[in-house]
Amino acid sequence: MTDAEALPLTPYERIGGAPAVTEAVERFYKRLLADPDLSGFFADTDLARLKRHQVALISQVLEGPKSYEGRELAEAHRGMGITADQYAAVGAHLVAVLVELEVPQDIIEAVGKVLESVAPDVIEADA
Repeated sequence: MTDAEALPLTPYERIGGAPAVTEAVERFYKRLLADPDLSGFFADTDLARLKRHQVALISQVLEGPKSYEGRELAEAHRGMGITADQYAAVGAHLVAVLVELEVPQDIIEAVGKVLESVAPDVIEADA
């Protein structure tokens, strides 16, 4: 057995790496833009840039090679007035995409824990 064979796969590798993350982000934003309660947040947004940041962020969360170099989450979402319900809806869309893509349940649960841990950085308004 080589050293490479002995190393466990990262969640990023387990789901298929860059192509899988890119597909997940594409599907995720299609869902967000189709959601009338959330689409307004993206009205004046450079979606291509936002998607690139999201790919890097998700890749980092999944222990992939890309590192997120965008603004801190709290800074990026400051002044948007995001409620707990809206944040939960965004998280539900992401989880639904991961389920559609048949991502293993343990990885979905780990992503859910990250979403929960960063919620205070994003949620600003009372529901």
